Parts: sequence; structure tokens; C-alpha cells
Amino acid sequence: MFYWFMKRIIVGPILRLLFRPWVKGMDNVPVDGPAVLVSNHLSFSDSIFLPIAVPRPVIFLAKSEYFTGKGMKGKLTAMFFRLSNQLPMDRSGGAASSSSLSAGEAVLNGGGILGIYPEGTRSPDGRLYRGKTGVAKLVLATGVPVIPVAMIGTDKVQPIGRRIPNIRRIGIIVGEPLDFTRYKGLAEDRFVQRSVTDEIMYELMRLSGQEYVDVYASSVKEKLAAAKNAGKKVPAASTDSQQNAPEVADHADTIRDAKTSARSKLSAITLPGWLTRKK
Repeated sequence: MFYWFMKRIIVGPILRLLFRPWVKGMDNVPVDGPAVLVSNHLSFSDSIFLPIAVPRPVIFLAKSEYFTGKGMKGKLTAMFFRLSNQLPMDRSGGAASSSSLSAGEAVLNGGGILGIYPEGTRSPDGRLYRGKTGVAKLVLATGVPVIPVAMIGTDKVQPIGRRIPNIRRIGIIVGEPLDFTRYKGLAEDRFVQRSVTDEIMYELMRLSGQEYVDVYASSVKEKLAAAKNAGKKVPAASTDSQQNAPEVADHADTIRDAKTSARSKLSAITLPGWLTRKK
């Protein structure tokens, strides 16, 4: 009730008026039956704009931190996410992550639409990062179609760290369904899981036009946070640029190596005919 009230009466009309989202390919979302919506992740607002645009209810796997906050603010945040059809996703790995994926599997077995961000976190710089195999595990276990979605311009509306969004137009491109039923019986094969995930990421790269980086976004964020924290320890009045030079050089090397690795891996991929067919 809360979900539909917010979508149809309150939030939906306001966002459509202010941000005038353009949508392409929404007819690729099935009118009934289970499906997984996979999307690039540029902004916190992705989880608002996409469910509003899709005619059917979308249940998202959201990071568990949104559900475990302290104090009144944390409780209100957790309540909002639960009422807006979002489930906690533990990203620590192991049994905790498996339990989260089981909750997503239950949504699909019930005939619903599950939304998931294969990158596992927001892009730190607008590029598309390596996908995590959780989405492949879900798809292979259930045999449901995958609907790729590219969010366009949401990082300009609400960049990381910005609470009040900029008013500007955003876009949503929905690609054709991807079918992975040919891998039936191979759900536990890690090579198959990686192959499925990479096919999904290729399609997101094609739809969004983003540069692909073959490293996890979470790893890049950790390195950026470490560099930022290290920089804080340097006295503000210091003029010795050599103190920060090694960190800057290391980060530049990381980005350069990531670009080289991404280009070489993508150029070496032999894609199946169904993925490269002329539209």
C-alpha cells in the first residue's frame, strides 16, 4: 500500500514533473512472471527513478547498512527502505551473502521482479566496474530472464555525497531480455557464473556507453578512502609535495593498469552471435 501510494500519488508525479525522465525500451519488461532487472549504479537516486518508471513493483536488494542504522535517523531510514520494497543485501560474503540471495530467490519464485546492481556499489567515477557473481547465481538457480537497464545522467543529478539533488533530466534505457537457460544444471560452476556475469556487464556497457574497468568498484573505493585518510595526516601548511607523491603515483598506476586490463580483456572476448547480432 505504501509503495503504490508513494509511486502513484506522491513521489512518482513529483519526480516526473521535475526531472522529466525519458525512457526507451520499457516494453522489454515482461507484463507478468519473474525477471531480474540488472542496472548500472551511478547514484543513490537510481533506486528511486527506476522503480517509478517500471509499471510493475520492483523489489531491490539494497546494502544492509541502510537497515542497521543507529538512532532515530537509522530507524526511519530502515523503515523507509522496507516499506519501499527493498531487501537488505549483506555484501560481506559467505553465509550472510547467501542468505541475502535466498531472499531474492524467494521473490523470483513468487513471480516478482527483483532489481539488483551487479557492481555491488555505486560507481566512484561514472565508469562501469566489474560485476559480482551474485546476480549470476540467482539467474542460474531460477532460470528467469535478465533485463539489462542503463541509468543515464543520475550521477549528475545526485553525485556521491550530495543530499539535495540537482534538477536536470535523466534517462532510462531498457535492453532486450537475456536468456541463460542454456546453462541449466551448471549453477554451481564458478566459470559459468563469471561468464554469465561478464555477459551481463557487457550488455550494460553497450547500453550505457560507459567505459568499462575490470576491477571491483569496492576495491577502488577502498583505495581512494585510504589515500584520502593518509592525506589528512599531512599538515595543511606543508609545502613538501613529495610526501603525497607516492600515493598519487600509486593511484594513477592503479587506474592506468585497470584501463589497460579492461581493454585487453574486452578485445579478447569472443562473444556469442546472439549478443552481437545487428539490431
